Amino acid sequence: MSRKIIFFDTTLRDGEQSPGFSMNTDEKVRLAVQLEKLGVDVIEAGFPISSHGDFDAVKKIAETIKQTSVAGLCRANRKDIDVCWNALEPAVKPRIHTFIATSDIHMKYKLKKTKNEVLDISVDSVKFAKSLCDDVEFSAEDATRTDLDFLCKLVEAVINAGASTVNIPDTVGYTVPEEYIHIIKTLIQKVPNIDKTTLSVHCHNDLGLGVANSVAALNTGATQVECTINGIGERAGNAALEEIVMALNVRKDIYKDFYCTINTEEIYKSSRLLTSITGIEVQPNKAIVGKNSFAHEAGIHQDGVIKERTTYEIMTPESVGFPASKLVLGKHSGRHALVKRLEDLGYELNNSEIEIIYNKFKELADKKKEVFNEDLEAIVENQKSTVKEYYSIEYVNTVSGNTSIPTSTVRLIKENGDLITDASIGDGPVDATFKAIERIAGITGKLEQYRINALTAGKDAQGEVVVGVDFNNSKKVMTGRGISTDVVLASANAYINALNRYLNRTRLGK
Repeated sequence: MSRKIIFFDTTLRDGEQSPGFSMNTDEKVRLAVQLEKLGVDVIEAGFPISSHGDFDAVKKIAETIKQTSVAGLCRANRKDIDVCWNALEPAVKPRIHTFIATSDIHMKYKLKKTKNEVLDISVDSVKFAKSLCDDVEFSAEDATRTDLDFLCKLVEAVINAGASTVNIPDTVGYTVPEEYIHIIKTLIQKVPNIDKTTLSVHCHNDLGLGVANSVAALNTGATQVECTINGIGERAGNAALEEIVMALNVRKDIYKDFYCTINTEEIYKSSRLLTSITGIEVQPNKAIVGKNSFAHEAGIHQDGVIKERTTYEIMTPESVGFPASKLVLGKHSGRHALVKRLEDLGYELNNSEIEIIYNKFKELADKKKEVFNEDLEAIVENQKSTVKEYYSIEYVNTVSGNTSIPTSTVRLIKENGDLITDASIGDGPVDATFKAIERIAGITGKLEQYRINALTAGKDAQGEVVVGVDFNNSKKVMTGRGISTDVVLASANAYINALNRYLNRTRLGK
């Protein structure tokens, strides 16, 4: 009998908690809409009580998503659960996800509670959540380091209390497949009411085993898997959704009794949207969505693929949504060719958006011979950015060289239209530009990260700059992204983007 695997995506909650991956509400909504298009069953939209921003994001997503379940996370106490429900209430399919730590080490040092106290809190919390919402998920935090007899007793109790899903997370990425299989088997065999709930797994990747553990648990009898796009998440991240999906898809000979609702052709676009919003790329050799996933350099491999693709490719690029065509647009290309390429890349744009993007495309095409897919993606995503611009750049002029003091003159446009010009010296043109921006804004920043890469091949390639900046010693690193054929201008754009993100967060109380 076929068994449906429920995909619970926590990119917007667990993923967003990792350093450098913070998103504003509009960005979260954009990603949630794409996750629904991808076909995930549950979107964990955030942790409502953690901040006003998270509450607003969960509520906005709950109001926007119409087919997929929307979950909010809350600790096992009535105040958290009440706030979570207030955010989730507009959802067509709301889910309250409550949790408490259950391992000896967590109960002793973090909670300072006994097993019986944790059991009572868990049951009371699930009952209260169930009085508000029909769909309740309970997670036993650090389950893989929890006494197994206690875990069985706890799971039985929360199912009786009304938990429709029970999650067994490997919170610190400690377990291995053989051990995880034993835990899942024991729960299935020893918990008498286990058939009245959905058994879920949530694996972290601290030992690089997140996907392996997840798939092993599914093959043992779990029916929900919690994961993230690109495997983002706290510390080493979570099990990657795209890797689990394609493991089940490619190895149907082993997982022939499984099926899911994921539209694999939306995987690449989902990955690219996340990297565009956060400014953090996946490594080139990342499974499924890395730039090198379908690249072949070795002569033997190239020869094999030319003769028969399956010699070295176990899946096709098209199956995960990689765009088939790689280039051929230039300054003589017309609007129709551009629109067709954008459609091939999966973008649905209205006429006004197309007009703006076409003009940006023509500007870029005048600067470089060929415009690649990566260039178009950058143009579209930059246009769709929802970060409010408190400052924007009118011009940047720099003087630099080995016999002169690097100097940068910058003119910024404030949100009210005022023009402010200032100049600064620095260790180089980029440093001087950043300092000039700081002088204008009256905000100091500590550069924690600076990364530059070429979006495409060629001397005329656009440079993509990603910065991480701690403004005013806030201890929060804001990620900024900028793109230009001029590296100094790309750096300035990235710094301004990070500054605007900081101002968005501070002025909106988020």
